[in-house]
Amino acid sequence: MDNIIEQNNEKLRGNPVALRKEKVVTMIKKIIGFMNLDCQVEVREEGGTESKATVVSIYTPDNVRFIIGKNGQNLKALEHLVRAVVSKNSDNQNIVVDINDYKKSRASFVVDTAKQAVSRVRNTQKAEVLTPMSAYERRIVHMELASYPDVVTESVGDEPQRSIVIKPYP
Repeated sequence: MDNIIEQNNEKLRGNPVALRKEKVVTMIKKIIGFMNLDCQVEVREEGGTESKATVVSIYTPDNVRFIIGKNGQNLKALEHLVRAVVSKNSDNQNIVVDINDYKKSRASFVVDTAKQAVSRVRNTQKAEVLTPMSAYERRIVHMELASYPDVVTESVGDEPQRSIVIKPYP
């Protein structure tokens, strides 16, 4: 396996983006291979000139709950590992790792939950605290609810129990 990596590195030496992508794919396949799971890895660059992001999508037919972990903890750790390896040799670039579109479905679930809470806050005129969320999920909720003029959002608490309070606008 290491011989194949060296051969690929020789071919990609002139292209740092392709080399970084190949390194990410190889690392993820190796880590997930230790779990005796099969996967397909897709790496793409997203964003404009100011805010680039490397999006790593992992697709596996096997038991993804094991890879994602409780509340996405294992996915977060895998993302941290990928970020550490990639940023070691390049600029600080945002890296997002997603498994079987877990983050997309989780984001839509969190937004739906927040919208339901907004309707309850509008009816009762009392603040409501959402369940604890990751910084990524809180940011999504804040951005989504910023367009609602009659409610205000605020993050409260300390990690890992940090959550959002939705309040009626005074």
